[in-house]
Amino acid sequence: MTGPLRERDDAHALLAAQAEHVRAGGGRLVLLRGATGTGRSAVLEAAAAHATHLGLRVLRARCSPDDSALPFSSVLHLLGPVPEFADVAPGVDDRGSAARLWRLLRSYADEAPLMVAVDDVHLADAASRRWFVEAARRIDRLPVLLVVTERSQYDIDPRPAGLTHALSPSLVRTHTLAPLTDDASADLVRAAFPTASDRWTADCVRAGAGSPLFLHALFDDLVGVPPPKALPRTCAALYPGSYPAAVSWWLDNAGPTTAEVARTLAALEEAEEAEVAEGAESSEEAVADADRGTTPESRTALAALLADASGADHTRVSGWLTAMTRLGVLRPDPAGRPRYAHPLLRDAVLGGWSAARRQDAHRAVAQAMLRRGDHVDAVARQLLGSAPAGLPWALRVLREAGTVAAREARPHDAVRYLRRAIREPLPDDLRQRLLTELGSLEYACADAPAGIPRLAEALDLPADPRDQVRTAIALGTALVGRGEVRTAVAALRRLESRLAAGHADLARTLQTASALLSDQDQTIRGEAYRWLTDTAERSPELVGASGRALLVRYASTAGEIPAREAMRRLRSLLTEPADPLAEPFLLGTAAAVAQWADELDEAERLVERGLAGQHPSLLHPMEQALLDTRWDIAAARGTYAVLLAAHPGAPVRRHTGGGPANHDAHTLLALVETGRTQDARRLADTFDLRAAPDSWELNRFLYARGVLRFTEGDVAGALHDFLECGRRQSARAVLSPVVTPWRTAAAECRLALGNPQEALALAAEELRLARVWDTPRTLGRALRVLARATRGRRGLELGEEAVAVLRNSPAEAELVASLLAQGRQLTAAGERTRGRDYLREGAERAERLGSARLLAYADQALRTAGARRTTPAHTGSASLTGSERRIAELAAEGRTNTEIAELLHVARRTVETHLTSTYKKLGIRRRGELREALEE
Repeated sequence: MTGPLRERDDAHALLAAQAEHVRAGGGRLVLLRGATGTGRSAVLEAAAAHATHLGLRVLRARCSPDDSALPFSSVLHLLGPVPEFADVAPGVDDRGSAARLWRLLRSYADEAPLMVAVDDVHLADAASRRWFVEAARRIDRLPVLLVVTERSQYDIDPRPAGLTHALSPSLVRTHTLAPLTDDASADLVRAAFPTASDRWTADCVRAGAGSPLFLHALFDDLVGVPPPKALPRTCAALYPGSYPAAVSWWLDNAGPTTAEVARTLAALEEAEEAEVAEGAESSEEAVADADRGTTPESRTALAALLADASGADHTRVSGWLTAMTRLGVLRPDPAGRPRYAHPLLRDAVLGGWSAARRQDAHRAVAQAMLRRGDHVDAVARQLLGSAPAGLPWALRVLREAGTVAAREARPHDAVRYLRRAIREPLPDDLRQRLLTELGSLEYACADAPAGIPRLAEALDLPADPRDQVRTAIALGTALVGRGEVRTAVAALRRLESRLAAGHADLARTLQTASALLSDQDQTIRGEAYRWLTDTAERSPELVGASGRALLVRYASTAGEIPAREAMRRLRSLLTEPADPLAEPFLLGTAAAVAQWADELDEAERLVERGLAGQHPSLLHPMEQALLDTRWDIAAARGTYAVLLAAHPGAPVRRHTGGGPANHDAHTLLALVETGRTQDARRLADTFDLRAAPDSWELNRFLYARGVLRFTEGDVAGALHDFLECGRRQSARAVLSPVVTPWRTAAAECRLALGNPQEALALAAEELRLARVWDTPRTLGRALRVLARATRGRRGLELGEEAVAVLRNSPAEAELVASLLAQGRQLTAAGERTRGRDYLREGAERAERLGSARLLAYADQALRTAGARRTTPAHTGSASLTGSERRIAELAAEGRTNTEIAELLHVARRTVETHLTSTYKKLGIRRRGELREALEE
């Protein structure tokens, strides 16, 4: 498909004027310069047609590299076809041949004015070029218009000097054809496709890259797929293929070095686009490396990379990038980096390379990036597109990039790097380790169907026993996540039996892992703990410290020992030397029990210590257990914002066989407490609990849903959830209220339904178990509900005791609930003044806590008591809690967070949380403003 010439009026005017000059008897050389595809030949043809119209005789020649071996071949193309001079041929003497050809041209000029049109003079043979130069010096007094076209594109391999290099400028009229502007290109598109939308037109303009050649070739291919269909992004969708052929011809004219660099750039860009399409994560440092493309220095860096990878000259590559951007082949992206104007153009550029050649280019680029010190992530991304070659540096880069990505919580990137790494030739032991990491990461990416077979394959490979244990624990964790608890335990026990003779310490670690993983199934859990208990009684040394810690946890939840004794035992176990493979189990178990024991700061320190020891690329059940304890701590403190910030909007959970996770339960409770009951309902409805597999997490979610139902007014539904939670917990021998206080919750439902006797029985049993555990949180909660069920003077005494006990507890929400319950009891008993004081204190604490549920309850109770809440200080130093003020004062003195944590014996995270709250209340942004704000 051809069309009218656009933006060539200046060239036409120049040639028309020179044609008139020739008719008047004078001669001239006109040189039309331009990049490949800018329409030099089309302008020359138009000029020839105009000259014919004016009565000039036109002689034409199109030079070709195929004729370069024959001297004067281009001149003969001009003169030879004329019958009367058909026998003219150059002789042996070049000077003589040139003279004969010149006389021949003069004889033409004597007959009529001439236009001599020579296309692509840069391809002419050397003798012809010399002849044209000499003719230019002598035609000024002859009626001869010599018009030649010459390619002037910037290539990486420098071209020879142009035709007019040795001529005086006065002898030549030179015109350079610029690439088409976007407006001119758009006019061509609309002329060819009148129904094209603006978007479709713009895409064609970019794919045309300012080249009439590319545009018209594209039009030929688009006749079968006109708008409104989207412009294809790959040349495979084009027919008959005029566009990729035109681009290939353009590259061939540019030379092999330019083509190599152009295709290398296209391969880099294609790989980057694929990264974005696949949703690849990127480290901040790798993104910074990429963003260096926004400055001139980064263009130089890109040029250096392309030059190094392709073996080209750096300076010439840099110039080529600039020239191609000026032409429109490349365009800067929003970050300022040169990119191909359209994906279709990039695909056409790559069309001349096989898949193997592209892979070679990616490996060359990766090696060049490694030499210049780029981020390991950027190097590894290039290796993803390369073929395995057994190069040690490539394997090293892929492994390091996988480790970095896993450490930075980018599991999808880590998976891609390790999948590529295992394609390299590897010894069995290294393959075993990589498969373990890859399977773990695939599971973390919610790709359990791929991760579990990887881990199973790794477990079958010969390896060091410690590596086998790591693999078995990872496989067991993945299987339990799929609900295959018995299969997981069986796999661990098989390896345990093989290691029992020579590696007793590793066998004990596997025993502990089996017991922990069995928590997801009440039947298997019972079997595991019976075996663990019997073994510990007969031969304690066969259980190990981590196994004994699990037994302490079991006794704690069974209501057999008090918190003080549990912590004494665990602290003693923590002082014993621990194998690195067994230590996570000990730390995680101790953290969970410390949280139940209201030792929240100690629990937090244990959690951070345990998480710091986790390998970022290995599945381990204690990692999730530690995270669960972190949520438990936040819930115990009533820091609802922390829970909701980590769980925005939709359930984000690990594999739990389709059921809810611990974090979902805490989020549901936090939504209820903060008054977002509609969001809580949406979250609760996400799960079909009838189809959820048995697990302790399901029990906790049942409890949380019961709280939601009670808040919504569905007391009977709430009671059902609490009792079902209790039934399931009791079947697991979890009798203590340290995990889920279902009895007190069910008792409140019984009271609301008018069944005080049943409520009293539930509350009394909870208090009995709470006195065994003997911590303020559990004891105060049980006393509060029993007080409501008991009523009368004894109820007031129990309520008073509940408030007194909870004032020494970190569980602020429980204290608020007890203050409000006692305030209502006192008001109902006629002690209105005292009752109002309790209610006001409870309201103020509820507001500071951020519990909209308790605050609404307090406001209603105050209105019933004939009073209203006094507005507390929400901001300023008066609004700070005691802990916040103490930490703020130390920070104002210049102490670091770590120093404050050590001084107050709390976790560093606790310091950070309190300071964040303090900044918000004081209306400041930085540490330096603390002192002044505290004094106000």
